[in-house]
Amino acid sequence: MTKLLYSATMSLDGFIAGPDGDMDWMAKLPDTGPHAVADGLWPRTGALLTGARTYFGNDPNAGTDHEGAFGGLWSGPEFVLTHNPPERAVADVTFLSDLHQAVAAARAAAGDRYVNVLGADVAAQCLAEGLLDEILVFVAPVLLGDGVPLFRHPGGTHVVLEEISSTPGPTPTIWFRVSR
Repeated sequence: MTKLLYSATMSLDGFIAGPDGDMDWMAKLPDTGPHAVADGLWPRTGALLTGARTYFGNDPNAGTDHEGAFGGLWSGPEFVLTHNPPERAVADVTFLSDLHQAVAAARAAAGDRYVNVLGADVAAQCLAEGLLDEILVFVAPVLLGDGVPLFRHPGGTHVVLEEISSTPGPTPTIWFRVSR
């Protein structure tokens, strides 16, 4: 069965984007060379489920060979959760306004590979609906001080996670399974 995976690079202080969704900080990170977890993830991804702010937001690699998901290495079907789709069709992108329809379409397109969830809001919605299976966090060696947190739930909540794996290094990773 296809799994929904929320993967994100997060600052040490817990932000996946700066104020107003700014992602330019990512381009300023030092190049730490190959990363086994990141390099192994994009080939295991069959579809993207993306939030509107992430899809329409700024890509720090825009206009370069590294533009797009996974530094431009990944291509395939993308499903964007939005109430305001663009007027013109975009190749390989489907715009949907219903979370469950978007998840079902992404799962069908992904086959036996991951649906990679991009965007804190859509990931929180998936988590709230019991749809999210795993969370993978890359911890960047930077402090942002403000911005979009990895996870926000107004009023708070308690989500139990089970560690699948972790890797040390210049950009450590922690991979969790969402307990049900």
